[in-house]
Amino acid sequence: MDIWIYFTLLAAFMQAVRTAGQKHLSGKLSSMANTGVRYLFALPFAWFYLWWLLDYKELAIPELNNQFLQYALIGCVMQIIGTACLVAAFRYRNFAVATSLAKTEAIQVAIVGALIFGISLSGLGWFSVIVGVVGVFLVSKVKFNLRDIVADSQGLIGMGYGLGAGLGLAITTLLIRESSLALNTDLMISAAVTLVFMITVQSLISLTYVLIEDKSQLTKMFSHWRLCLFVGVTSLLGSIGWFTGASYQNAAYVKALGQVEFFITLALTYRVFKETITLKEYLGMFLIILSVIILLLWA
Repeated sequence: MDIWIYFTLLAAFMQAVRTAGQKHLSGKLSSMANTGVRYLFALPFAWFYLWWLLDYKELAIPELNNQFLQYALIGCVMQIIGTACLVAAFRYRNFAVATSLAKTEAIQVAIVGALIFGISLSGLGWFSVIVGVVGVFLVSKVKFNLRDIVADSQGLIGMGYGLGAGLGLAITTLLIRESSLALNTDLMISAAVTLVFMITVQSLISLTYVLIEDKSQLTKMFSHWRLCLFVGVTSLLGSIGWFTGASYQNAAYVKALGQVEFFITLALTYRVFKETITLKEYLGMFLIILSVIILLLWA
């Protein structure tokens, strides 16, 4: 298999595990503090990973040109917004639904990539992404009856946060790829440099916001340091997968394959949060499998 597939599968698995950790933290920390945990507690490990990779590859850190800085800085902000929306969505919908709605990210990556960055997909590539997104909606139990949606104000707000998370993370993924490619060096190195740069900036932004808005959140972070460390480390491992996968392959294909995360998410939903899996959700899982098969074999 191509290297991007291995990294994407790593990312999908670790993201599902990390999101489960953030689900537990959502009742203990504010949305922004919960978001900041994935950066602050990952930061030292991210720098160690970059140092190790540079030593292993016997390369130096490439020059951070203006194009890289532009894409990476915007990506930092968009990822924070996307993650904060995902964390906020946990308060309105259950674990599987919040994650599912955020996973409209796959089709949003394809659309935004085509409209803004001129990144085209093959016909089967579009079909694969669409089939996967249909599976996502089945898994997420989204109601398409406008009257029912409007009547359920909490569900509507949760759906908005989930879709907002998908858009923010979709734009982030596209900007990660553009940032990495702008460095014009070994792709694993460029992915790692982009990752470390973004986590460093995001840590500073998150820490500044928490200090200004509610300093007590820092105390709460350290009182739950084991869970925060778990979120930080799993987040880093997932990010290594996403950043590297997106550096090697079209971001839309990476996110389409990344939808295998749903199998892990639903397993966690069933095992950890004691939520049931319905026949409709199993149908959605089948469509996601079909989407991945089309992507890997024919797209």
